[in-house]
Amino acid sequence: MWICPNCNRNFYTTNQSHTCSQTQVGELFKNKSDELVLAFDRILKITEDWKPNTFGAAKHSIVFHSKRAWLIIKPMKSELDLKFYLDRTLDSDVLKKVTDFYGNYAHHIRVKNEYDINNEVIELLRTGFDYSMR
Repeated sequence: MWICPNCNRNFYTTNQSHTCSQTQVGELFKNKSDELVLAFDRILKITEDWKPNTFGAAKHSIVFHSKRAWLIIKPMKSELDLKFYLDRTLDSDVLKKVTDFYGNYAHHIRVKNEYDINNEVIELLRTGFDYSMR
């Protein structure tokens, strides 16, 4: 893992191209509900043993990296948008939308609280993490 000396974000690739951000994760949750913070904490707990896995704050989101960025969490007004990537589309009732992203597919899940992160959501996130390890 490489840590950018300017913004302290972790990356799998040394000198990886990115936009430095001095934003801290906590700043992204200002004026957000406690439920969103608890949902984010649950995601941290679930993914803590998935290795390699680091995260850092970007300007408006939290980006998780393994061999590449695999999960982007955007705290919205009343929901967290969880976006992970695959080389195929999945069909699930918990998916808000799936969009084409440069030959891959971005799958979006919206959660309002920690209880929305059920076994199906965890399995989908794990699928995204496993894909990032290829």
